[in-house]
Amino acid sequence: MPELPEVETTRQSFAERIRGARITAVRLGKPLRWPLGVEPQALVSQHVGEVTRRGKYLWLALETAGAADGGLLMHLGMSGSLAFDLAGSEPGPHDHFDLVTGRGTLRLTDPRRFGAVVWSPSAESGMAAKLLASLGLEPFDPAFNGKHLHDALRGRRVAIKQALLGGAIVVGAGNIYACEALFEAQIDPRTRSDRLSLPRCERLAAAVRSTLAAALELGGSTLRNFKDAHGMAGQFQLQARVYGREGLPCVRCDGTVRRIVQGQRATFFCPGCQRR
Repeated sequence: MPELPEVETTRQSFAERIRGARITAVRLGKPLRWPLGVEPQALVSQHVGEVTRRGKYLWLALETAGAADGGLLMHLGMSGSLAFDLAGSEPGPHDHFDLVTGRGTLRLTDPRRFGAVVWSPSAESGMAAKLLASLGLEPFDPAFNGKHLHDALRGRRVAIKQALLGGAIVVGAGNIYACEALFEAQIDPRTRSDRLSLPRCERLAAAVRSTLAAALELGGSTLRNFKDAHGMAGQFQLQARVYGREGLPCVRCDGTVRRIVQGQRATFFCPGCQRR
């Protein structure tokens, strides 16, 4: 599933190229997770404004005659990707949304169709507001620190990795990044959330930020088929220290990396240096 680094990498790969472009056509393929919410023809002749990100969602602001006129909220789902194609090639069987502009076509490809493109009158109203309402802090928000994490974990009896994946405390710590951040912070992923001390929460908040920053620098992770809008794969998975390394020696101690399953997701950690 594309996580925050992959979505942000995607945004950066096309945002400036499409900004200011005039929409000339909209093509819908098979139904996605939610309906578009507006007649496709109503988007024609509008211009694409700034492209921003909130969690794993992209917001494409739309403008008519220089004034805000709603926008499109996009989500890549489990297997989706966006490509910005100058040539405007014919859509394939898994291409379910084309935003055709004077500068090229922004295309959502999603084999499993869990992704979405939804129109809203603004990012703070309509369907967009409903979908974004439950998201936690951005990891690079100054407000996301050890105290915030410690306060948010009080009363939570779930394992700390599950709390990170939930997205209600902080967004972006997907499976691979949660494993890597917990390794950096030397915290066992099975540790009950409400038992983490403030100093350990401070270490973990810093580890989440540094892990996601490193992933952004490397274009995210490509475990199966993720590519940005240029068609480039991510490279972070190549430097993972625990993820995907079951049975291999720990890079920090003399332990061996283990794999367990938490909430139907694979967890990798080193029992030698990650403590409960």
